Amino acid sequence: MFSDKIKEECGVFGVYSASLGADVAMQAYFALFALQHRGQESCGIAVCDEGVITHHRDIGLVSDVFDVETLEKLGLGNMAIGHVRYAVGNQHKSRINAQPLVVRHIKGTMAIAVNGSLTNANELRDKLEMDGAIFHSTNDAEVISYMITRARLKQPSIQSAVQAAMPEIMGAYSLIVMSPQKLIAARDPKGFRPLCIGIRDGDYLIASESCAFDSLGATFLRDVEPGEIIMIDDKGLHVVQPGTGKPTGLCVFEFVYFARQDSTIEGVNVHKARRKAGRLLFEEQPVDADVVIGVPESGIDAAIGYAHAANLPYGMGFTKNRYVGRTFINPTARERERQVGIKLNAISPTVKGKRVIMIDDSLVRGTTTGKIVKMLRDAGATEVHVRITAPPFMYPCYFGTDVDSKENLIACRMSVEEICTHIGADSLAFLSVDGVKRIAESTGCGFCVGCFTGEYPIAKPAPAKRREFDRKIRKDGK
Repeated sequence: MFSDKIKEECGVFGVYSASLGADVAMQAYFALFALQHRGQESCGIAVCDEGVITHHRDIGLVSDVFDVETLEKLGLGNMAIGHVRYAVGNQHKSRINAQPLVVRHIKGTMAIAVNGSLTNANELRDKLEMDGAIFHSTNDAEVISYMITRARLKQPSIQSAVQAAMPEIMGAYSLIVMSPQKLIAARDPKGFRPLCIGIRDGDYLIASESCAFDSLGATFLRDVEPGEIIMIDDKGLHVVQPGTGKPTGLCVFEFVYFARQDSTIEGVNVHKARRKAGRLLFEEQPVDADVVIGVPESGIDAAIGYAHAANLPYGMGFTKNRYVGRTFINPTARERERQVGIKLNAISPTVKGKRVIMIDDSLVRGTTTGKIVKMLRDAGATEVHVRITAPPFMYPCYFGTDVDSKENLIACRMSVEEICTHIGADSLAFLSVDGVKRIAESTGCGFCVGCFTGEYPIAKPAPAKRREFDRKIRKDGK
Protein backbone atom coordinates (compact mmCIF):
# COMPACT_ATOMS: atom_id res chain seq x y z
CA MET A 1 0.00 0.00 0.00
CA PHE A 2 1.23 3.50 -0.79
CA SER A 3 0.83 6.69 1.17
CA ASP A 4 -1.97 7.98 -1.06
CA LYS A 5 -4.25 5.04 -0.23
CA ILE A 6 -6.87 5.11 2.46
CA LYS A 7 -6.22 2.74 5.31
CA GLU A 8 -8.02 -0.54 5.47
CA GLU A 9 -10.34 -1.79 8.13
CA CYS A 10 -9.39 -4.44 10.64
CA GLY A 11 -9.56 -8.19 10.35
CA VAL A 12 -11.04 -10.65 12.86
CA PHE A 13 -10.78 -14.42 13.17
CA GLY A 14 -12.13 -17.06 15.51
CA VAL A 15 -11.92 -20.84 15.78
CA TYR A 16 -13.80 -23.35 17.94
CA SER A 17 -12.20 -26.80 17.90
CA ALA A 18 -14.11 -29.97 18.56
CA SER A 19 -10.98 -31.30 20.28
CA LEU A 20 -9.41 -30.19 23.53
CA GLY A 21 -5.73 -29.37 23.36
CA ALA A 22 -5.83 -28.31 19.69
CA ASP A 23 -3.22 -25.99 18.22
CA VAL A 24 -5.74 -23.18 17.80
CA ALA A 25 -3.09 -20.48 18.30
CA MET A 26 -1.28 -21.65 15.19
CA GLN A 27 -4.56 -21.69 13.24
CA ALA A 28 -5.19 -18.10 14.28
CA TYR A 29 -1.61 -17.20 13.34
CA PHE A 30 -1.98 -18.49 9.77
CA ALA A 31 -5.43 -16.93 9.43
CA LEU A 32 -4.10 -13.53 10.51
CA PHE A 33 -1.39 -13.81 7.85
CA ALA A 34 -4.18 -14.22 5.29
CA LEU A 35 -5.95 -11.17 6.75
CA GLN A 36 -2.79 -9.05 7.11
CA HIS A 37 -3.88 -6.76 4.25
CA ARG A 38 -6.72 -5.49 6.48
CA GLY A 39 -4.40 -4.03 9.10
CA GLN A 40 -0.67 -3.67 9.61
CA GLU A 41 -0.36 -1.56 12.76
CA SER A 42 -0.98 -4.17 15.45
CA CYS A 43 -2.24 -7.68 15.97
CA GLY A 44 -3.05 -10.17 18.67
CA ILE A 45 -4.29 -13.66 19.55
CA ALA A 46 -6.23 -14.93 22.57
CA VAL A 47 -6.48 -18.65 23.37
CA CYS A 48 -8.93 -20.46 25.66
CA ASP A 49 -7.76 -23.69 27.25
CA GLU A 50 -10.36 -25.36 29.48
CA GLY A 51 -11.81 -21.99 30.47
CA VAL A 52 -8.50 -20.17 31.00
CA ILE A 53 -7.86 -17.35 28.52
CA THR A 54 -4.32 -16.23 27.71
CA HIS A 55 -3.38 -13.67 25.10
CA HIS A 56 -0.59 -11.75 23.41
CA ARG A 57 -0.89 -8.53 21.39
CA ASP A 58 1.49 -5.83 20.25
CA ILE A 59 2.32 -3.26 17.58
CA GLY A 60 3.61 -4.66 14.30
CA LEU A 61 2.92 -7.19 11.59
CA VAL A 62 1.93 -10.76 12.42
CA SER A 63 5.46 -11.94 11.65
CA ASP A 64 6.88 -9.26 13.97
CA VAL A 65 4.59 -9.88 16.93
CA PHE A 66 4.54 -13.69 16.91
CA ASP A 67 7.34 -16.23 16.83
CA VAL A 68 7.57 -19.87 17.84
CA GLU A 69 8.26 -19.04 21.47
CA THR A 70 5.31 -16.63 21.72
CA LEU A 71 2.92 -19.14 20.15
CA GLU A 72 4.14 -21.88 22.49
CA LYS A 73 3.44 -19.64 25.48
CA LEU A 74 -0.15 -19.19 24.29
CA GLY A 75 -0.36 -22.96 24.43
CA LEU A 76 -3.01 -25.35 23.20
CA GLY A 77 -6.76 -25.01 23.65
CA ASN A 78 -10.13 -25.45 22.04
CA MET A 79 -10.81 -21.82 21.10
CA ALA A 80 -8.89 -18.82 19.82
CA ILE A 81 -9.65 -15.40 18.40
CA GLY A 82 -7.31 -13.06 16.54
CA HIS A 83 -7.20 -9.52 15.22
CA VAL A 84 -5.19 -7.34 12.85
CA ARG A 85 -5.71 -3.61 13.19
CA TYR A 86 -5.39 -0.22 11.67
CA ALA A 87 -5.98 2.82 13.86
CA VAL A 88 -8.70 5.09 12.47
CA GLY A 89 -9.78 8.62 13.23
CA ASN A 90 -8.13 9.99 16.37
CA GLN A 91 -7.24 6.60 17.80
CA HIS A 92 -3.67 6.27 18.95
CA LYS A 93 -1.20 3.81 17.49
CA SER A 94 -0.14 2.01 20.65
CA ARG A 95 -0.05 -1.43 22.18
CA ILE A 96 -2.92 -0.54 24.52
CA ASN A 97 -5.25 -0.26 21.50
CA ALA A 98 -4.23 -3.63 20.05
CA GLN A 99 -6.83 -6.38 20.10
CA PRO A 100 -8.20 -8.82 21.15
CA LEU A 101 -9.14 -7.23 24.45
CA VAL A 102 -9.37 -9.57 27.43
CA VAL A 103 -11.85 -8.44 30.08
CA ARG A 104 -12.23 -9.97 33.53
CA HIS A 105 -15.60 -9.17 35.09
CA ILE A 106 -17.78 -10.42 37.90
CA LYS A 107 -19.35 -13.15 35.75
CA GLY A 108 -16.06 -14.44 34.33
CA THR A 109 -13.59 -13.64 31.56
CA MET A 110 -14.23 -12.54 28.01
CA ALA A 111 -12.04 -11.78 24.98
CA ILE A 112 -13.34 -9.60 22.14
CA ALA A 113 -12.16 -8.62 18.65
CA VAL A 114 -13.99 -5.99 16.60
CA ASN A 115 -13.83 -4.70 13.04
CA GLY A 116 -15.61 -1.39 12.50
CA SER A 117 -16.46 1.85 14.23
CA LEU A 118 -19.41 2.97 16.36
CA THR A 119 -21.23 6.20 15.58
CA ASN A 120 -22.35 6.58 19.20
CA ALA A 121 -19.05 5.58 20.80
CA ASN A 122 -18.44 8.97 22.42
CA GLU A 123 -21.98 9.10 23.78
CA LEU A 124 -21.68 5.60 25.26
CA ARG A 125 -18.21 6.31 26.63
CA ASP A 126 -19.45 9.48 28.34
CA LYS A 127 -22.38 7.62 29.90
CA LEU A 128 -20.20 4.74 31.06
CA GLU A 129 -17.60 7.05 32.57
CA MET A 130 -20.30 8.95 34.45
CA ASP A 131 -21.34 5.58 35.89
CA GLY A 132 -17.80 4.92 37.06
CA ALA A 133 -16.24 3.03 34.14
CA ILE A 134 -12.52 3.54 33.60
CA PHE A 135 -11.19 3.24 30.05
CA HIS A 136 -7.64 2.23 29.22
CA SER A 137 -7.79 2.57 25.43
CA THR A 138 -9.35 4.77 22.77
CA ASN A 139 -10.81 1.99 20.62
CA ASP A 140 -14.48 1.14 20.29
CA ALA A 141 -13.90 -2.50 21.25
CA GLU A 142 -13.53 -1.44 24.88
CA VAL A 143 -16.83 0.44 24.71
CA ILE A 144 -18.55 -2.65 23.30
CA SER A 145 -16.95 -4.86 25.96
CA TYR A 146 -18.37 -2.62 28.71
CA MET A 147 -21.83 -2.76 27.14
CA ILE A 148 -21.70 -6.56 26.98
CA THR A 149 -20.33 -7.09 30.50
CA ARG A 150 -22.89 -4.72 31.99
CA ALA A 151 -25.67 -6.50 30.14
CA ARG A 152 -24.26 -9.79 31.43
CA LEU A 153 -25.15 -8.76 35.00
CA LYS A 154 -28.83 -9.06 34.08
CA GLN A 155 -28.66 -11.79 31.43
CA PRO A 156 -28.43 -15.57 31.95
CA SER A 157 -25.70 -16.15 29.34
CA ILE A 158 -22.98 -14.39 27.41
CA GLN A 159 -24.86 -14.79 24.13
CA SER A 160 -27.97 -13.17 25.58
CA ALA A 161 -25.76 -10.35 26.91
CA VAL A 162 -24.45 -9.73 23.38
CA GLN A 163 -28.03 -9.77 22.15
CA ALA A 164 -29.07 -7.25 24.80
CA ALA A 165 -26.12 -4.95 24.04
CA MET A 166 -26.55 -4.85 20.26
CA PRO A 167 -29.50 -2.41 20.17
CA GLU A 168 -27.40 0.04 22.21
CA ILE A 169 -24.38 0.11 19.90
CA MET A 170 -24.78 2.00 16.63
CA GLY A 171 -22.59 1.97 13.57
CA ALA A 172 -20.46 -0.60 11.79
CA TYR A 173 -19.18 -3.69 13.52
CA SER A 174 -18.37 -7.32 12.93
CA LEU A 175 -17.31 -8.81 16.24
CA ILE A 176 -16.20 -12.05 17.80
CA VAL A 177 -16.53 -12.74 21.53
CA MET A 178 -14.85 -15.65 23.31
CA SER A 179 -16.01 -16.74 26.74
CA PRO A 180 -14.56 -19.70 28.66
CA GLN A 181 -17.06 -22.05 26.99
CA LYS A 182 -18.42 -20.32 23.88
CA LEU A 183 -17.50 -18.49 20.71
CA ILE A 184 -19.97 -15.82 19.59
CA ALA A 185 -20.04 -13.76 16.39
CA ALA A 186 -22.30 -10.86 15.47
CA ARG A 187 -22.70 -8.40 12.62
CA ASP A 188 -24.34 -4.97 12.69
CA PRO A 189 -27.88 -4.65 11.26
CA LYS A 190 -26.71 -2.90 8.06
CA GLY A 191 -23.88 -5.33 7.37
CA PHE A 192 -21.21 -2.67 6.82
CA ARG A 193 -18.32 -5.08 7.36
CA PRO A 194 -18.02 -8.64 6.02
CA LEU A 195 -18.06 -11.69 8.29
CA CYS A 196 -18.31 -15.34 7.32
CA ILE A 197 -18.38 -18.90 8.68
CA GLY A 198 -16.18 -21.84 7.70
CA ILE A 199 -15.68 -25.44 8.81
CA ARG A 200 -12.77 -27.90 8.86
CA ASP A 201 -12.86 -31.40 10.33
CA GLY A 202 -15.66 -30.46 12.70
CA ASP A 203 -14.00 -27.20 13.76
CA TYR A 204 -15.97 -24.00 13.16
CA LEU A 205 -14.21 -20.85 12.02
CA ILE A 206 -15.27 -17.20 11.80
CA ALA A 207 -13.38 -14.64 9.71
CA SER A 208 -13.64 -11.24 8.07
CA GLU A 209 -12.86 -12.83 4.70
CA SER A 210 -13.04 -16.30 3.20
CA CYS A 211 -9.35 -16.18 2.21
CA ALA A 212 -8.57 -16.98 5.86
CA PHE A 213 -10.39 -20.30 5.47
CA ASP A 214 -8.44 -21.14 2.32
CA SER A 215 -5.16 -20.65 4.19
CA LEU A 216 -6.27 -23.33 6.69
CA GLY A 217 -7.79 -25.77 4.23
CA ALA A 218 -11.27 -25.02 5.59
CA THR A 219 -14.54 -24.90 3.67
CA PHE A 220 -16.61 -21.74 3.39
CA LEU A 221 -20.14 -22.28 4.75
CA ARG A 222 -21.90 -18.93 4.50
CA ASP A 223 -21.83 -15.26 5.41
CA VAL A 224 -23.05 -14.08 8.79
CA GLU A 225 -26.18 -12.07 8.02
CA PRO A 226 -26.64 -8.46 9.13
CA GLY A 227 -28.02 -8.35 12.65
CA GLU A 228 -27.36 -12.06 13.15
CA ILE A 229 -25.78 -13.51 16.28
CA ILE A 230 -24.35 -17.01 16.17
CA MET A 231 -22.96 -19.05 19.06
CA ILE A 232 -20.65 -22.05 18.88
CA ASP A 233 -20.17 -24.44 21.78
CA ASP A 234 -19.56 -28.14 22.35
CA LYS A 235 -22.96 -28.92 20.84
CA GLY A 236 -22.26 -27.16 17.55
CA LEU A 237 -23.34 -23.91 15.88
CA HIS A 238 -26.55 -22.17 16.96
CA VAL A 239 -28.34 -19.07 15.68
CA VAL A 240 -29.06 -16.91 18.73
CA GLN A 241 -30.63 -14.08 16.75
CA PRO A 242 -31.69 -14.46 13.11
CA GLY A 243 -30.31 -12.02 10.58
CA THR A 244 -32.19 -9.73 8.24
CA GLY A 245 -31.03 -11.22 4.94
CA LYS A 246 -28.73 -9.31 2.61
CA PRO A 247 -26.77 -6.26 3.80
CA THR A 248 -28.25 -2.86 3.06
CA GLY A 249 -25.10 -0.91 3.87
CA LEU A 250 -22.12 -3.06 2.85
CA CYS A 251 -19.06 -0.86 2.27
CA VAL A 252 -18.57 -0.93 -1.51
CA PHE A 253 -14.84 -0.33 -1.02
CA GLU A 254 -14.53 -3.93 0.17
CA PHE A 255 -14.86 -4.90 -3.49
CA VAL A 256 -12.91 -1.94 -4.86
CA TYR A 257 -9.85 -2.18 -2.60
CA PHE A 258 -10.06 -3.59 0.94
CA ALA A 259 -10.73 -7.29 0.46
CA ARG A 260 -8.21 -9.75 -0.93
CA GLN A 261 -8.92 -10.71 -4.53
CA ASP A 262 -9.34 -14.42 -3.74
CA SER A 263 -12.04 -13.73 -1.15
CA THR A 264 -15.74 -14.20 -1.80
CA ILE A 265 -18.11 -11.70 -0.16
CA GLU A 266 -21.88 -12.20 -0.26
CA GLY A 267 -21.48 -14.72 -3.08
CA VAL A 268 -19.28 -12.61 -5.35
CA ASN A 269 -15.56 -13.20 -5.90
CA VAL A 270 -13.58 -9.99 -5.36
CA HIS A 271 -11.33 -10.59 -8.39
CA LYS A 272 -14.37 -10.87 -10.66
CA ALA A 273 -15.91 -7.74 -9.15
CA ARG A 274 -12.74 -5.75 -9.88
CA ARG A 275 -12.57 -7.03 -13.44
CA LYS A 276 -16.17 -5.92 -13.86
CA ALA A 277 -15.21 -2.52 -12.44
CA GLY A 278 -12.63 -2.25 -15.22
CA ARG A 279 -15.21 -3.15 -17.87
CA LEU A 280 -17.67 -0.59 -16.53
CA LEU A 281 -14.91 2.02 -16.37
CA PHE A 282 -14.20 1.47 -20.07
CA GLU A 283 -17.89 1.81 -20.91
CA GLU A 284 -18.05 5.11 -19.06
CA GLN A 285 -14.58 6.51 -19.77
CA PRO A 286 -12.98 5.12 -22.96
CA VAL A 287 -9.79 6.63 -24.38
CA ASP A 288 -7.51 5.83 -27.33
CA ALA A 289 -4.30 4.15 -26.22
CA ASP A 290 -1.84 1.35 -26.94
CA VAL A 291 -1.67 -0.56 -23.65
CA VAL A 292 -3.51 -0.87 -20.33
CA ILE A 293 -1.63 -1.32 -17.05
CA GLY A 294 -2.71 -1.54 -13.42
CA VAL A 295 -1.21 -0.18 -10.21
CA PRO A 296 -0.52 -3.12 -7.86
CA GLU A 297 -2.37 -4.80 -6.36
CA SER A 298 -6.07 -4.00 -6.68
CA GLY A 299 -5.63 -1.96 -9.86
CA ILE A 300 -4.38 -5.01 -11.77
CA ASP A 301 -7.68 -6.92 -11.84
CA ALA A 302 -9.55 -3.83 -13.02
CA ALA A 303 -6.89 -3.16 -15.67
CA ILE A 304 -7.41 -6.67 -17.08
CA GLY A 305 -11.16 -6.00 -17.26
CA TYR A 306 -10.64 -2.60 -18.92
CA ALA A 307 -8.19 -4.01 -21.48
CA HIS A 308 -10.53 -6.87 -22.38
CA ALA A 309 -13.48 -4.52 -22.86
CA ALA A 310 -11.37 -2.06 -24.89
CA ASN A 311 -9.80 -4.82 -27.01
CA LEU A 312 -6.39 -3.51 -26.01
CA PRO A 313 -3.36 -5.44 -24.73
CA TYR A 314 -2.87 -5.63 -20.99
CA GLY A 315 0.73 -5.14 -19.93
CA MET A 316 2.61 -5.50 -16.66
CA GLY A 317 3.48 -1.87 -16.12
CA PHE A 318 5.08 -2.06 -12.69
CA THR A 319 7.21 -4.29 -10.55
CA LYS A 320 6.62 -4.14 -6.82
CA ASN A 321 9.24 -4.67 -4.15
CA ARG A 322 7.52 -7.24 -1.96
CA TYR A 323 10.20 -7.05 0.70
CA VAL A 324 9.41 -3.48 1.73
CA GLY A 325 6.75 -3.75 4.42
CA ARG A 326 4.04 -1.29 5.21
CA THR A 327 5.92 -0.30 8.33
CA PHE A 328 8.77 0.99 6.13
CA ILE A 329 10.59 3.79 7.99
CA ASN A 330 10.66 7.26 6.42
CA PRO A 331 12.94 9.30 8.68
CA THR A 332 13.10 12.49 6.62
CA ALA A 333 11.04 14.34 4.04
CA ARG A 334 13.62 13.47 1.38
CA GLU A 335 13.36 9.77 2.22
CA ARG A 336 9.58 9.96 2.05
CA GLU A 337 9.90 11.32 -1.47
CA ARG A 338 11.87 8.22 -2.40
CA GLN A 339 9.34 5.81 -0.93
CA VAL A 340 7.30 5.28 -4.09
CA GLY A 341 10.42 4.55 -6.12
CA ILE A 342 11.60 2.02 -3.54
CA LYS A 343 8.28 0.19 -3.44
CA LEU A 344 7.35 0.47 -7.13
CA ASN A 345 9.15 0.76 -10.44
CA ALA A 346 7.90 1.04 -14.01
CA ILE A 347 8.72 -1.68 -16.55
CA SER A 348 10.05 0.35 -19.45
CA PRO A 349 9.54 -2.18 -22.31
CA THR A 350 5.81 -2.26 -21.50
CA VAL A 351 5.27 1.51 -21.74
CA LYS A 352 8.12 2.99 -23.77
CA GLY A 353 6.88 4.86 -26.84
CA LYS A 354 3.25 3.99 -26.02
CA ARG A 355 0.04 5.71 -25.02
CA VAL A 356 -0.70 4.20 -21.63
CA ILE A 357 -3.94 3.79 -19.69
CA MET A 358 -3.10 3.45 -15.99
CA ILE A 359 -5.82 1.92 -13.82
CA ASP A 360 -5.90 2.47 -10.06
CA ASP A 361 -8.55 1.85 -7.41
CA SER A 362 -8.66 5.31 -5.84
CA LEU A 363 -7.17 8.78 -5.77
CA VAL A 364 -7.09 10.34 -2.31
CA ARG A 365 -4.52 13.12 -1.92
CA GLY A 366 -2.94 12.97 -5.37
CA THR A 367 0.66 12.91 -4.15
CA THR A 368 1.51 9.31 -4.96
CA THR A 369 -0.48 9.24 -8.20
CA GLY A 370 1.53 12.18 -9.51
CA LYS A 371 4.80 10.38 -8.71
CA ILE A 372 3.61 7.23 -10.48
CA VAL A 373 2.58 9.21 -13.57
CA LYS A 374 6.03 10.80 -13.66
CA MET A 375 7.58 7.36 -13.27
CA LEU A 376 5.77 6.18 -16.40
CA ARG A 377 6.86 9.24 -18.37
CA ASP A 378 10.45 8.72 -17.26
CA ALA A 379 10.14 5.13 -18.50
CA GLY A 380 9.21 6.41 -21.96
CA ALA A 381 5.39 6.58 -22.03
CA THR A 382 4.25 9.16 -24.59
CA GLU A 383 0.84 9.63 -22.98
CA VAL A 384 -0.54 8.65 -19.57
CA HIS A 385 -4.32 8.43 -19.13
CA VAL A 386 -5.39 7.75 -15.54
CA ARG A 387 -8.62 5.88 -14.86
CA ILE A 388 -9.92 5.28 -11.32
CA THR A 389 -12.33 2.45 -10.43
CA ALA A 390 -14.02 4.48 -7.69
CA PRO A 391 -15.69 7.90 -7.64
CA PRO A 392 -13.80 10.85 -6.08
CA PHE A 393 -13.64 10.88 -2.28
CA MET A 394 -15.67 13.88 -1.13
CA TYR A 395 -16.89 13.10 2.39
CA PRO A 396 -15.62 11.50 5.61
CA CYS A 397 -16.36 7.92 6.61
CA TYR A 398 -17.83 7.31 10.07
CA PHE A 399 -17.77 3.52 9.90
CA GLY A 400 -14.14 2.51 10.35
CA THR A 401 -12.46 3.52 7.09
CA ASP A 402 -9.71 6.06 7.55
CA VAL A 403 -10.83 8.54 4.87
CA ASP A 404 -8.85 11.74 5.38
CA SER A 405 -10.34 15.11 6.37
CA LYS A 406 -11.93 17.08 3.55
CA GLU A 407 -9.10 19.61 3.39
CA ASN A 408 -6.71 16.77 2.50
CA LEU A 409 -8.98 15.13 -0.09
CA ILE A 410 -7.83 16.44 -3.43
CA ALA A 411 -11.30 16.12 -5.00
CA CYS A 412 -12.63 18.56 -2.39
CA ARG A 413 -10.12 21.19 -3.45
CA MET A 414 -9.82 20.73 -7.20
CA SER A 415 -11.95 19.93 -10.23
CA VAL A 416 -11.19 16.79 -12.25
CA GLU A 417 -9.38 18.95 -14.81
CA GLU A 418 -7.29 20.60 -12.10
CA ILE A 419 -6.44 17.23 -10.54
CA CYS A 420 -5.39 15.95 -13.97
CA THR A 421 -2.98 18.87 -14.34
CA HIS A 422 -1.76 18.42 -10.77
CA ILE A 423 -0.81 14.76 -11.28
CA GLY A 424 0.65 15.42 -14.74
CA ALA A 425 -1.66 13.09 -16.66
CA ASP A 426 -3.00 13.56 -20.18
CA SER A 427 -6.50 12.69 -19.00
CA LEU A 428 -8.22 11.61 -15.81
CA ALA A 429 -11.61 10.01 -15.22
CA PHE A 430 -13.42 8.19 -12.41
CA LEU A 431 -16.02 5.44 -12.29
CA SER A 432 -19.42 6.91 -11.46
CA VAL A 433 -21.36 6.26 -8.27
CA ASP A 434 -23.91 4.24 -10.23
CA GLY A 435 -21.07 2.31 -11.83
CA VAL A 436 -19.35 1.42 -8.56
CA LYS A 437 -22.65 0.11 -7.18
CA ARG A 438 -22.86 -2.26 -10.16
CA ILE A 439 -19.48 -3.98 -9.73
CA ALA A 440 -21.01 -6.51 -7.34
CA GLU A 441 -24.71 -6.04 -8.04
CA SER A 442 -25.31 -9.80 -8.18
CA THR A 443 -24.79 -9.87 -4.39
CA GLY A 444 -28.26 -8.37 -4.05
CA CYS A 445 -26.83 -6.03 -1.41
CA GLY A 446 -27.33 -2.37 -0.81
CA PHE A 447 -24.03 -0.52 -0.57
CA CYS A 448 -22.72 2.33 1.53
CA VAL A 449 -21.25 4.99 -0.80
CA GLY A 450 -21.31 7.81 1.75
CA CYS A 451 -17.66 8.77 1.21
CA PHE A 452 -18.57 9.59 -2.40
CA THR A 453 -22.04 11.11 -1.96
CA GLY A 454 -22.39 12.28 1.65
CA GLU A 455 -25.49 10.10 2.01
CA TYR A 456 -25.12 7.36 4.64
CA PRO A 457 -27.23 4.28 5.52
CA ILE A 458 -27.51 5.46 9.14
CA ALA A 459 -27.24 8.78 10.94
CA LYS A 460 -23.83 10.39 11.34
CA PRO A 461 -22.39 10.58 14.86
CA ALA A 462 -23.42 13.55 16.98
CA PRO A 463 -20.67 15.94 18.14
CA ALA A 464 -19.13 14.93 21.45
CA LYS A 465 -19.57 18.29 23.16
CA ARG A 466 -18.42 17.25 26.62
CA ARG A 467 -15.24 15.72 25.26
CA GLU A 468 -14.49 18.86 23.25
CA PHE A 469 -14.94 20.86 26.46
CA ASP A 470 -12.68 18.46 28.36
CA ARG A 471 -9.97 18.77 25.73
CA LYS A 472 -10.15 22.56 25.95
CA ILE A 473 -9.80 22.41 29.73
CA ARG A 474 -6.75 20.18 29.45
CA LYS A 475 -5.24 22.41 26.77
CA ASP A 476 -5.80 25.61 28.73
CA GLY A 477 -4.67 24.01 31.99
CA LYS A 478 -7.76 25.14 33.86
